[in-house]
Amino acid sequence: MRKIIAAINMTLDGFCDHTAVSPDEAVHDHYGELLKNAGTALYGRKTYLLMEFWKGLAEHPSGEKSMDDFAMNMDAIPKIVFSRTLQSVDWKSAKVATRDLEAETLALRGEDGGDILVCSRSLIIALINLGLVDEFQLMVHPVVARKGLPLFDELADEVVLQLIKTHAFTSGAVLLYYAPSMQQ
Repeated sequence: MRKIIAAINMTLDGFCDHTAVSPDEAVHDHYGELLKNAGTALYGRKTYLLMEFWKGLAEHPSGEKSMDDFAMNMDAIPKIVFSRTLQSVDWKSAKVATRDLEAETLALRGEDGGDILVCSRSLIIALINLGLVDEFQLMVHPVVARKGLPLFDELADEVVLQLIKTHAFTSGAVLLYYAPSMQQ
C-alpha cells in the first residue's frame, strides 16, 4: 500500500503562503528528491497553477542547478489536479481528476508505486478530515507572515500527531516529520 504524505511549506506562525518564504538550494534539493522518489502528486487548482512555473523552467533551464533539478523532477512526476473549474491541463504529466478526492486517493493508495504526495493546503485539510494522511512533512520557515491561509483552520476534529524526526536546514527552515498518533 502506498503512503500518503502531506508535504507543505509554512511560516512559523502557521500560514501557507509561498510568497512569504524563500527556499534555498538545500530546500529545493530536498523537495526535488521527495518528488523524484514519489509516485504521484496531488494538487488543487490554485496550487497546480502556481506550480506551472516549473513546467517552463523544465523546458528552458535557468542554469541554476537546484532550481533546474527541481523543475525536472516536478515535470516528471505524475500530477492529479482536483478542480471544479479546470476541464483540462496542458502539462503532459498532469491530468484532471475524474473521481472525488476520497475515491481517487483510495484507488491510488491501492496501486503499486511510490508514495502519494499531497501538496495543496485544501487537499491536506480534506484528507486529514477523511483520516487518509499517513505522514506529514511540514517545512517551517523562519518567517512570521501574520497573514495568509492558516494550514489547520478547517479541521473537523482535533488531530494528535507523533513527531518522527526533524531536519534543520542552514537557512533556518526546519522540516518536521509527523505521523498520526494512535491515541486518536
